[in-house]
This record gives sequence, C-alpha cells and structure tokens, in this order.
Amino acid sequence: MAGELPFEKPLNDLRQKITELKSLSVEKGIDFSEEILGLESKCKQLEEEMYSELTPAQKMHMARHHQRPTSLDYIQTVFTDFMELHGDRLFADDLAIVGGLAKLNGVPVTVIGHQRGKDTRENIARFFGSPHPEGFRKALRFMEQANKFKRPIITFIDTKGAYPGKTAEERGQSEAIARNLREMSGFGVPIICIVIGEGGSGGALALGVGNRVLMLENAIYSAISPNGAASILWKDASRADQAAEAMKITAKDLLEFGVIEDIVAEPQGGAHKDLAFQSEQIKDKIWHHLQELMQMSAEQLIEDRYNKFRKVGQFKIAERPLEVQGASAKVANIGEAANGTDQSRVLSPEATPTVQ
Repeated sequence: MAGELPFEKPLNDLRQKITELKSLSVEKGIDFSEEILGLESKCKQLEEEMYSELTPAQKMHMARHHQRPTSLDYIQTVFTDFMELHGDRLFADDLAIVGGLAKLNGVPVTVIGHQRGKDTRENIARFFGSPHPEGFRKALRFMEQANKFKRPIITFIDTKGAYPGKTAEERGQSEAIARNLREMSGFGVPIICIVIGEGGSGGALALGVGNRVLMLENAIYSAISPNGAASILWKDASRADQAAEAMKITAKDLLEFGVIEDIVAEPQGGAHKDLAFQSEQIKDKIWHHLQELMQMSAEQLIEDRYNKFRKVGQFKIAERPLEVQGASAKVANIGEAANGTDQSRVLSPEATPTVQ
C-alpha cells in the first residue's frame, strides 16, 4: 500500500481483507456483515495498540514519512494573510527555507521553516530540506526584520541537517549557523519553535533558539541523525534503528530532559492522516504559549530564553569520590618504565586524584 511503513503492514493487511470482503459481498450478494464487524473491531484494537506504543525507531520512520505535512502546509492552514519573502540579499534564494509575514488570530507574526519537497523534482530543488548558508542568512534576515518591528517569530523545524556539500562549506556554513544561534539568543521578541518532523543537527538548531520549543508527538530532535550516529559508532548507517533506540530523541524523552516545553498531539497514525486536525492542534499550542510570552518585556524575553537553555540537561553529583588509585598507580608505573626509572615507585594514596 502506498505510504505504508514496514511496521504498519499487519494493520494494512487487515484493512485490505475488510475491503475485499465488502467488495465480495456486493458482487456475490452474500452477507458478510458479521465477519466484517469482527475484522473492523480487531482492526481498531490493533490500531490503538500499535500507535500507542511506537518505539523510537518507529517514530523516526514516522517523522520521515514522505506524506508528512511540510512547513508550507502548516503555514497555509494555521496562519492567515501569509506573504512569502525571498532571498538573503547576499547570494541567493535558498528554497530549503521558506518564510514571510502572516497573522495568527489577527496578531502579525514572522513565520519561517525548513521546506522539503513533495516529489523527487521538488526535493532536488529544495535540497531535501537541507539549507545552504544563504538559507540560514535568509531566515536571519526575516528574524532581524521581525525584531525591528516587534513581531513574534514562529519557526517550523523539519530537516535532517544543514547541506553537507562543498558549495555550502565554501560559502560559510558553520558561520551562518553560529550567527543564527547568537542573534536569536538576543532578539527581544517572543520566539516559538516547533519540530514538525525530523530536527537534525545544526540545521535544526539554527532555527531552534526559542523561548518555547514544541514537538509533534511523533517528531524527533537530535544533535546528529540516527544514521550519522550509526555510521560513527558502528561504521554502518543501516543500524540507524538501533541508534534511534539509544539516543533519546523522541518528544517524550526530550520533555523529561527539559529540552522542549510541550508536546503537540498527532492524529492516530501520524500527522499525514489528518492535516486539518494537526493544524488546529499546532495553532492552539502556539497561541497558548504566545499569549504568555507577549506579556513579557524585551529584557524579560531575553532572560527567559537564556534561562531555558541554561537548565537543559540532567546530571548527578556522586555521593562519594570515585577511587582511581589503582589506575593512577598503573599510569605511574607505565610512565616510569618508559623513562627507565624505578618502577617500584607509585603515587601515594594522598596524591591519588579522584573523579567527582
């Protein structure tokens, strides 16, 4: 079936059987209503069980679904009076980034997002949603304009990462991302970021320095893609599913870590199943947080954003120092042996370092 993910096959096979029985009932004039009701009940139960317990790897595939709504889909349904702007005024108009002016419940805002293509041709034109430096500078130009005219900034994050090619490096990819991080941290207007699909690496972070970061229920957000992590750890990108399980990249995990502030519910089966429902959920969440942020002054917004990122992450202080005396002695012996000195001399317990 078109758009079917591997783990959805049992469910889609059951749906296919129901469709076949209904067709056969009409063609042969045989009453299969009891059998159909039983299969539909089983299908509903399987659907609820399957989508309520998705693994991180399954959510990764859901986030990458080719039918998943894009930034422009949400911009056109969540906002009104959208006017798209183009270009970075320095080099070119990167189609992997879209943005412009819009209104949310009558409030003027600047909206920006990564944009993937709907088909192969559009994906090539938009670099599969992976921006070049001019894309990040285009986004920064829109945000600087928003800051000047005191408009809230809404960003949609949906990229595997910044474009990794030679042309991007030649034009200053790392500088463009770093500048966005620095400038976004100091804007005196509300900034709300929503991860709608895959939020990968610096390409996602360049639009992700907000007062509030939200994620769709089946989205993922990580410093490196699971494929990239698998390539580094095991020299095998095909083990991306295994990496996804270990990386804590789901909305639930990141909410617990304090990386995000809220999760946006998705319709059963994913955002691509019901764009209208999904857009309404996103709109409600944005408006809820925006009303709170609009009560703050510019200085309070900057301080709020600073505090948000300062508290990200968790750590524990050991109850007692971890003894490494044995390891220290081995290091001392090895060093003395290499220098031809007396190997009987080792570090004293008093000089033994500890790990806090």
